[in-house]
Amino acid sequence: MEIQHKKRLIKYNDKTFSCTTSIAMELIGGKWKSVILIYLVGGKKRYNELYKLISTITERTLSLQLKQLEKDGLITRKVYTKKPPLKVEYALTPFGESLEPVLIAIANWGKIVADKKGETIE
Repeated sequence: MEIQHKKRLIKYNDKTFSCTTSIAMELIGGKWKSVILIYLVGGKKRYNELYKLISTITERTLSLQLKQLEKDGLITRKVYTKKPPLKVEYALTPFGESLEPVLIAIANWGKIVADKKGETIE
């Protein structure tokens, strides 16, 4: 696959980007966004489920990243308030689901790197 490289500016969400990769990284870049998204590929999760799965994230960071992913339209947040305790579930939107092949490819590549150069700690 050949990628066309030409100088241009793209406006998205009131920000200006020099290429489409910059837009993608704005949405899923950083240390935690793609990690959260890959865990949601398997289906909806509650906040505590995500927090336990991502053992090295802080509660504050998880909360902030979930809010940003929701704001960007990649995930939905559904609150169940019929009876205590309060229950909140997160799931991918159709826009977020469009990232599944990319996220799975990144995860598979990470597994190859981990198998060849890393060490699994249980």
